[in-house]
Amino acid sequence: MSAIVLAGANAAYDGKPVLFGIDLTIRPGERVALMGRSGAGKSTLLGLIHAQAGDRVALIPQAAALVRTLSVFHNVYMGRLDRRSTLHNLRTLAFPARADVTEVREVLARVGLADEWRSKAGALSGGQQQRVSVARALYNGRPILIGDEPVSALDRAQGGAVLERLAERHETLVLALHDISLALAHTDRIVVLDAGRIVLDAPARDLDEAALAPFYGTLA
Repeated sequence: MSAIVLAGANAAYDGKPVLFGIDLTIRPGERVALMGRSGAGKSTLLGLIHAQAGDRVALIPQAAALVRTLSVFHNVYMGRLDRRSTLHNLRTLAFPARADVTEVREVLARVGLADEWRSKAGALSGGQQQRVSVARALYNGRPILIGDEPVSALDRAQGGAVLERLAERHETLVLALHDISLALAHTDRIVVLDAGRIVLDAPARDLDEAALAPFYGTLA
């Protein structure tokens, strides 16, 4: 699998410049945390990375992006819609195949939600909805996982467990994170953005909370 390379990349959001001269290479197998204050450009940078990686990506958006009226099963199943026939997908809406149910429930078990597979997504708590979004990415299974605050609604123990599951399933992780401790413990590289520019790019093993704090104070 080839690296993701951004060279001198700029980006705007609603006509306002957001990123300036971004040089970033993400190699296969890396676990990268993007950090910085709210508005620093993390989500926009994830979008550029996603565009470069194309169909190699499983995505966890910042909002869980679930269909609230559908079951947890159907929301997770959507992770592979593009790899099934239209007929199979339509039939699954009403009569899911036993093999599909079994596989989805196995993925849900990895995030502690196996018993919720029949529940409507909209009836779940915020943390549960986030774990369904994670399960959908795990079910997708593509080698690069891009996550925009994928554990923000979870406590630190739950968040750490979810990040471990993602690392087991996906070869490369690129995650916008707001929890410094989780980033240091579960990634091997920290990239900090400030005002649309990369101000720090270093191995996680060379950093600690005290070293990171001056760059962004309160993260969001």
